[in-house]
Amino acid sequence: MKKIPRIDNARHFFALVLLSFFPTLGFAQETAAPQLDLTHHFVGYFALALTAIAYIAAMTEDVIELKKSKPMVLSAALVWFAICIYYAMHGQAKTAAIAFESNLLAYIELLLFILVSMTYLNTMSERGIFDGLRIFLLNKQCSYRQLFWITGALAFVLSIVVNGLTVGLLMGAVALAVGKNQPKFIALACVNIIVGANAGGTMSPLGGISTLFVWQHKILHFTEFFALTIPCLINFLVPASIMHFSVPKKTPAISKQSIALKRGSKRIVLLFVITLGITVSSNVLLELPPAAGMMAGLGLLQFFNFYLTKTEQENDVETQKSFDVFKSIADVDWDTLLFFYGAMMIIGAVGFVGYLDSVAHFLFGEMNVSVANIMIGLSSAFVDNGTLMFAVLSMHPDISNGQWLLLTLTLGVGGSLLAIGSAPGVGLLGQIKEGYSFGFHLRWMPAILLGYFLSIAAHFWVNAVNF
Repeated sequence: MKKIPRIDNARHFFALVLLSFFPTLGFAQETAAPQLDLTHHFVGYFALALTAIAYIAAMTEDVIELKKSKPMVLSAALVWFAICIYYAMHGQAKTAAIAFESNLLAYIELLLFILVSMTYLNTMSERGIFDGLRIFLLNKQCSYRQLFWITGALAFVLSIVVNGLTVGLLMGAVALAVGKNQPKFIALACVNIIVGANAGGTMSPLGGISTLFVWQHKILHFTEFFALTIPCLINFLVPASIMHFSVPKKTPAISKQSIALKRGSKRIVLLFVITLGITVSSNVLLELPPAAGMMAGLGLLQFFNFYLTKTEQENDVETQKSFDVFKSIADVDWDTLLFFYGAMMIIGAVGFVGYLDSVAHFLFGEMNVSVANIMIGLSSAFVDNGTLMFAVLSMHPDISNGQWLLLTLTLGVGGSLLAIGSAPGVGLLGQIKEGYSFGFHLRWMPAILLGYFLSIAAHFWVNAVNF
């Protein structure tokens, strides 16, 4: 591992501050020739400036009405062109090209994994599975307090295998449907759903972007993430128990709708479970990347789509039209996927320039490692945890498995502290117009913060052998 330079001037300090508030994704490169130090060059300053501009534009998406992927993708292109031109002028074009390709490969693996997952979820939604869940809960005549715990617990469990944004939006829709004319219940349920989704996704590489990154880079094995089960449960249960007493005691009216699942819906759920099984087993036994198993599952879904199409009954109005798997692919959240492309590529560039070495020296050389990981986790209240995790991975810190688990925990659950700190929170802010708001979430931050620190304490106690 090359020697990490000290942060001994204003430029490196600026880079540290910038990456603390606008961290982006990076990837360490193996190159055919020595990298050029551009930290004191115009190209380096250009990369930092575009990183800041792109992230400011992405974070103010709702204000300027510009999709967050657009500034990220353009900035990534401009930064890499600047780097490649400079390297070409010095006869090392291949070095920069290899660096770009290694970043691109990391993104493609992430893209394929999330693409298949979202495609399955879009298909299940089209087949009526999620609407059926909402109607089922209404028909059970549960009280608001019971629904508060049910939606939160479902968010926790589902996020183990499903991305947090989807789980948040699904459970948020359920809370909104069952809590009509009860804005206080809706708001409390949304906070609980966000905490539950982030906590559940932290204990599995299938449920969160940050955990998926760690798994993809083979830092931790698939089963090692489950060492965070108790800390994640504490993180969810502590604030939920505090909020419980503020939830109304009334019971909502029963739903007059009946559950109507479309043809093939249950078999699609089974195919999704099989896909996850293939993904995990092929990674553990064959050491294939997770994207390989997910793409196999997409093939299964395509053939099932073909089977439904060929076996349709023309006289059956309800089932005469099967789902279109390519429509499900088209309906995925491409803005988010392209945002991750821009984020991974632009700080892949910042790391290639040399700034991340200085940040790594400060965080994991001059500071206590545990304190550094806790602080990084707290910063995820403002910035996406996947972004932060990949930035840390690009620094290649030499830390124990216990510290990697601590970082995974703090980044995963730290996003619950503020409504803007995680994908489920941002999604529900846009979806829920009654009761839930940034200010309401902020009101419950002390309870969430208590759960944050108690989960860290539980990790040090339960997983002490890993440090």
